[in-house]
Amino acid sequence: MRTILLPFYARLAITLLAIVLVCLILALAKNIFIPLVFGLLIAILLFPINNFFESRIRMGRAMAAICSVTLFVTALVGFIYFLTIQLISFSSDFPQLRVRFQEMFTNVQHWFSSKLHITSRQQADYTNKSVDGFLASIGDSLSNFFVSVTGTLLLTIFVIIFTFFILYHRRLLMRFVLHLFKIQHREKVREVIVETKSMINAYVLGLVIEMAILSVVNSGMFLIMGIKYALLLGVMAAVLNIIPYLGIYAAIVISMLVTFANASPGVAIQVGVGLFVVHLLDSNVLFPRIIGGRVKMNPFITIVAVIVGQFLWGVSGMFLFIPIAGIIKLISDRVEGMEAWGILIGVEEYERPIRKKKISIPKE
Repeated sequence: MRTILLPFYARLAITLLAIVLVCLILALAKNIFIPLVFGLLIAILLFPINNFFESRIRMGRAMAAICSVTLFVTALVGFIYFLTIQLISFSSDFPQLRVRFQEMFTNVQHWFSSKLHITSRQQADYTNKSVDGFLASIGDSLSNFFVSVTGTLLLTIFVIIFTFFILYHRRLLMRFVLHLFKIQHREKVREVIVETKSMINAYVLGLVIEMAILSVVNSGMFLIMGIKYALLLGVMAAVLNIIPYLGIYAAIVISMLVTFANASPGVAIQVGVGLFVVHLLDSNVLFPRIIGGRVKMNPFITIVAVIVGQFLWGVSGMFLFIPIAGIIKLISDRVEGMEAWGILIGVEEYERPIRKKKISIPKE
């Protein structure tokens, strides 16, 4: 059977069309794919525990999966409970924060009056118009908030259900994926699956360990500096740090605003500088050692993956599309005709030039 080789422009058009269709399907069916991918990542993370329950304690598949998911839910509830306690402590100081922000607003008004010659009455009129528009949108915001909370609860329930069934039916899913390909390709497919599982496991577990270490470091730094809400800000900065390149700057801004409402501007600047220094140490020392370069992607593709993930799946996509891009690289490295995509996603490898040794001829 003769193979017909299409011209480059035809192959490029087909590739672009396939990418557009895949992105369209991912965007339209995000309510299915988001909990499914989350469940897959959590199932891979819980696989060693589930395997321990099955092989060492001799549990059945269903009971081992239930115990593994229960341990995960318990850890998640404990983390949410800790954050709730910190937020309750934070909310008790809302009146004091309101007074502080009112003072800040008054100082800003005086600055505008002296520098830009805008009277307090003109500023008050503009502020009243802005407040009226803000109050008009509060009802929609509250309704959207309740819808978001309900959606998050449903997402969590579906993630737990998908995690259980992926752990329970993992052998069935493995056979299904293998039988999608011909016999001569199944060994390569099995190799890709094993490496994908290892990569995702190292990535997710590394992020959890990194988040725990950063929580301790950030909270300890804030406690030494005498910052109020040190634990809350430290954990919040560590959680936001999961979002590559963008989360740390959001954490710096939030921490500086909260600190500025309770202390002097100098202390707020110290908080921002401290978080940035910790981020530099993390990105250059902690992150490479813990995760070990399992997801070998260059920073440009990582940022593109975060942006595309946010565009298609929102905040969840900013986290999920990094391991998805890593899976695409693993597949591209082993599928004929897709090697160029693996090169584009991966890191640039430098070859050391071979130095020619000088051969010294002994003198007679």
